[in-house]
Amino acid sequence: QVQLVESGGGLVQPGGSLRLSCAASGSIFSFNAMGWYRQAPGKQRELVTLLTNSGSTNYADSVKGRFTISRDNDKNTVHLQMNSLKPEDTAVYYCRAIFDMEYWGKGTLVTVSS
Repeated sequence: QVQLVESGGGLVQPGGSLRLSCAASGSIFSFNAMGWYRQAPGKQRELVTLLTNSGSTNYADSVKGRFTISRDNDKNTVHLQMNSLKPEDTAVYYCRAIFDMEYWGKGTLVTVSS
């Protein structure tokens, strides 16, 4: 039905930047929401940011002012611009989408280390 393909993860130094992308493909008739979650080693999965069909955004307090979610106007794709990265941002980042139902990507690893 719907597949989420994540890209952009990798290794970056503290203070650096990284841009994640999540492209949704398949039978998509309505955009409700897309966003990002992350799961750090030894921790539970947590919300990073969410973008709704109304344009509203939510950010975790830990990433406010550093991370920005955006959506391409021509396709069901969202991006996560991550600036001023910290070692504690190291995690597997998962794309989440809500169309007809909830979908999850497989995750992409972001490692912030010197």
